[in-house]
Amino acid sequence: MLFDSHVHTEVSADSEMKARDALAAAEAQGIGLVFTEHIDFSYQGEKEFIFSPEEYWAAYEPLRGERLSLGVELGMVPGELEMAKAFLARAPFDEVIGSIHLIDGGDIYEPSTYEGKTQQEIYLRYFTLMRDMVRQNPYIDTLAHIDYIARYAPYEHPDISYEVWHDAIDEVLRAVVETETALEINTRRFGDRLAMKELAPIYRRYAELGGRDVTIGSDAHKKETVGAHLALAAQMAEAYGLQTVTFHERKRVKVR
Repeated sequence: MLFDSHVHTEVSADSEMKARDALAAAEAQGIGLVFTEHIDFSYQGEKEFIFSPEEYWAAYEPLRGERLSLGVELGMVPGELEMAKAFLARAPFDEVIGSIHLIDGGDIYEPSTYEGKTQQEIYLRYFTLMRDMVRQNPYIDTLAHIDYIARYAPYEHPDISYEVWHDAIDEVLRAVVETETALEINTRRFGDRLAMKELAPIYRRYAELGGRDVTIGSDAHKKETVGAHLALAAQMAEAYGLQTVTFHERKRVKVR
């Protein structure tokens, strides 16, 4: 059984999806889920990307089982290691996925983050930050959406082409391999054929560098996108000899 290991319900500030709707969508597809609610301590905006682990666990633990694990997506920011460790100690999360949502305080989603910066400058900073945060944050199980910046960067060619950024991407992938972190195949942009073409060499290179385990996540925030393109991502993983896993009680579980 495949697992969609990156799903957001109404516990996350940017989602209104009900747990029951996510579970119904998963059941219809014969897949499992990991709820990975947002925690970003440094986010500065109209919404607060923070939640109570105790309340989360009390509300969702009765649903937890063979088809559902309870995790968290933690925005990795320099200097927040102790804060993150304290937060994670408050509930027995099944999986912790680490993400880069901010670059030196600037929200990757916001156009203002890119003002006055060349693509070379900001992409190299993005990859350097990702590499460093993987190495400095031993509590994460999975590195999420390596191509997150390509969703929002206002440049003519926002994709993280391996041909262009190979040195910086290799540094990230080596950090993932050497820390024994799983790498997520995020399917959010799999509906875009160009995005898939640019992402494929990254996962091939991950395998070449000794990477083995991948999770698959839709990054769904609404029921219609739960499980999107999971089978396609699983085929990609298989093509490069990668093992698809999910997490339960912080332990890797082979799913295919």
